[in-house]
Amino acid sequence: MTETIKKQKSFKKLGFSYLETAEIVVSLNKLLANYTVHYHKLRTFHWNVDGRDFFELHEQFEIEHNAVKEQTDTIAERIRVFGLKPRYTLQQHLNIANLKEQEKDLAPIEMVQETLNDFRIIHDSLLDVLDASLQSGDTVTEEIITQFMRRLEKRHWMFTAWAKV
Repeated sequence: MTETIKKQKSFKKLGFSYLETAEIVVSLNKLLANYTVHYHKLRTFHWNVDGRDFFELHEQFEIEHNAVKEQTDTIAERIRVFGLKPRYTLQQHLNIANLKEQEKDLAPIEMVQETLNDFRIIHDSLLDVLDASLQSGDTVTEEIITQFMRRLEKRHWMFTAWAKV
């Protein structure tokens, strides 16, 4: 019996059991994968945008990829809080992400539309993490994700306004 208790205690992380955090960590890893693919797409758009909207979109894609870079770090660190390591290769990210790489050249408006589509997919992934954190009472992850959602919704509105004809 003492051995069983020791095993259970070894899975405790800040008051959460391994089973309580499993769904959170799985959803955080999926979110991390989606953000990683999104980051690479934004970098590509930043580097390759051209035309009349170059200056504006070049800057906006840079703002986005810098924000996403910080968010991926926050997500990875949150996974570490639960005693696990986010050790995914780019291929592993691509395998679990809902986002897909963009392999063809896009016009500036298509880049914005692709970004808006990515925002919708990431928003769904954020909701999955939020749901998992609410179910287990993880208020810290809930707060982090709520902040990410607030920013994403505002940027979605801004890119949508830009893309109107």
